[in-house]
Amino acid sequence: MGSLLKDRRAVALLLAATLTVMSNAIISPGLPGIAAYFAATPNADLLTRLLITAPSLTVAVIAPFAGLLVDRVGRKAMLMTGAGLFGLAGSAGLWAPSLQVLLASRLVLGIGVAMLMTAMTALVAQYFHGAARGRFMGLQMTFINFGGLVFIAAAGQLANHSAFYPFALYLAGLVYLPVLYFCLEEPKSHSHEDASHPSAQGQDGWQMVFALGLMLMALTFATFYILPTQIAFYLGQLGHTDPSTAALMMVCVTFGAGTIAIVYPKLRAALGRGGVLGAGFVMLGAGFWMISYVQLVPMIAAASVLVGIGPGLIVPTLFNSTLDAVPMRHHGMASGALTFSLFIGQFISPILTQPLLRAGGYHLAFMVFAATALVGALLAVTVFRERKTGLASV
Repeated sequence: MGSLLKDRRAVALLLAATLTVMSNAIISPGLPGIAAYFAATPNADLLTRLLITAPSLTVAVIAPFAGLLVDRVGRKAMLMTGAGLFGLAGSAGLWAPSLQVLLASRLVLGIGVAMLMTAMTALVAQYFHGAARGRFMGLQMTFINFGGLVFIAAAGQLANHSAFYPFALYLAGLVYLPVLYFCLEEPKSHSHEDASHPSAQGQDGWQMVFALGLMLMALTFATFYILPTQIAFYLGQLGHTDPSTAALMMVCVTFGAGTIAIVYPKLRAALGRGGVLGAGFVMLGAGFWMISYVQLVPMIAAASVLVGIGPGLIVPTLFNSTLDAVPMRHHGMASGALTFSLFIGQFISPILTQPLLRAGGYHLAFMVFAATALVGALLAVTVFRERKTGLASV
């Protein structure tokens, strides 16, 4: 991995990758303050929570079209445009006069994130091949998660002074623009997969695997995103009103995801595809079950680590396993559909959570999502376990 850090293209892409973690959760510590500031706005509680997930809706809608557009406008141009839009729309919280305008700016932010993610994926595919690409992806996951530690910790400190100061961190997108301009180059040719490869025709029953992969991806993030959208309010209810405490929980989430990314290859080899997926959903469910019963900050922090480990195991396994099952000619469609499921799950999370909160409070909501994660574990182990023939076969 040291050789990758000597490649200026790799360094630029790794910096760009750190932006994506900020698109949603970075404003989580300031949500109670934002809700209080706009308390007179109708439906302020729900709209405030949607500030976190609104970019996910736009990404879900735009990402498939961005994939078609990237070849026309160029990968480098799209990446820089996305970074610029990220910085401008993301920092709008510093000046937005109303909650509605702020929510609209978050939707525009999602366009920037979609452009960033699409262009980054395309550039990685062009710059790196074979084992080098695998090493880069592992390093990218580490940068995304541990970069999140820095940004979210900073957001917690800024939120202590003003609920709106964390929006200033989005200006990093503008700061990165010179680095992206000078370090990246537009690929001159496009590589193509070998149509004679055994995976070109897909695996038996790939349609069912594909459908279940989409469902599990949406389920994962509808469940996971109860933490960034609700944790600050839950902690406030327990008497922990300091925004830096909510930031600590998000730091624990990113620490859990980043740590598991380091050991993921060994776990994948030891547990197999179905085992890793099942373990991810069990960790996710165990984290929410634990949060529903504990009230001390150190215990909630430990539960947040478990919640972070869940997607850290689930996401790479679902992406790789689903794409392995789908015929090569459908990989573009499958990648777009998986991205859609990931972000639509994020968006609907607070919409699903609010009725549960009204019916039985945070304990009921956490327990329902914990049980949902266990259902996901059963489905994952059943369909994605390795078999010699049939569904999701290796």
